[in-house]
Amino acid sequence: MWKTFAYSISLILFLNCRLIQVQAQDTIPIPLKIKVGLEVSGPAIYYSDKNILNEEGYISVDLDEKYSAVFAAGYLNFKYSQYNYTYFNHGSFIRIGMDFNLLKPDKSQGKYWAGIGLRYGLSRFNSKVPSFQMTDYWGTTSSSLPPKTNWGHFLEACPGMRAEIFNHFSIGWSISIRMLLYTGTGKDLRPVYFPGFGDGTKTLAAGMNYYIVWNIPYKKINAILKKPVPEDTEDTEDNSDKSNSGTSGTKGNRQQGSIIRQ
Repeated sequence: MWKTFAYSISLILFLNCRLIQVQAQDTIPIPLKIKVGLEVSGPAIYYSDKNILNEEGYISVDLDEKYSAVFAAGYLNFKYSQYNYTYFNHGSFIRIGMDFNLLKPDKSQGKYWAGIGLRYGLSRFNSKVPSFQMTDYWGTTSSSLPPKTNWGHFLEACPGMRAEIFNHFSIGWSISIRMLLYTGTGKDLRPVYFPGFGDGTKTLAAGMNYYIVWNIPYKKINAILKKPVPEDTEDTEDNSDKSNSGTSGTKGNRQQGSIIRQ
């Protein structure tokens, strides 16, 4: 029983010391937010090119001053024609992952973000080739491929920046670098373009995104500011001087003693 009592007292004292240590450190209040973002470059591209319509949005929840959970979803309608074939693809996609803010709390202040996001993407799409022609030694052959639904999987890294320009509203951009894991069609029938990823004929794809974001504060936390501990150079120098003087004095006394003995 006494051992249990002593252990409890030790634990209480330890926690109290940790609490005093944390309270002694400098902190800054950071608002945690729920962010609702809309990607705006897709509709702008569709205004000039009616062959591709990409709509995308996301919801992000701040877990603390550095980490946020992200869920994104979107829709794609794509068509492409050449002299010998016509290709259609449409479907939807989701991305799930995390955002990491590389700014320190006193720089971000809950308003600015500069970092990188990591995502896993899943795409469900329907593709078809209404007509295509192949010409070889035996002549020209015309055929078609019926509609088929497939699933695509990919990974994404998206460094970028965001800044709050008005109260509760931010703008930002990101560069998307995606790596294809699986298209569901086999390597010989890869989709020309599919939702959420881009060019399905390549293993790596890149893109640029621009966002308008609505910020909804839901909680405030105190983020700890880590300050570098200054080195006591003066005390070290003083101690070294004292030690050197003590050593020289000792040497002098020894020399004097040896002279007297002689």
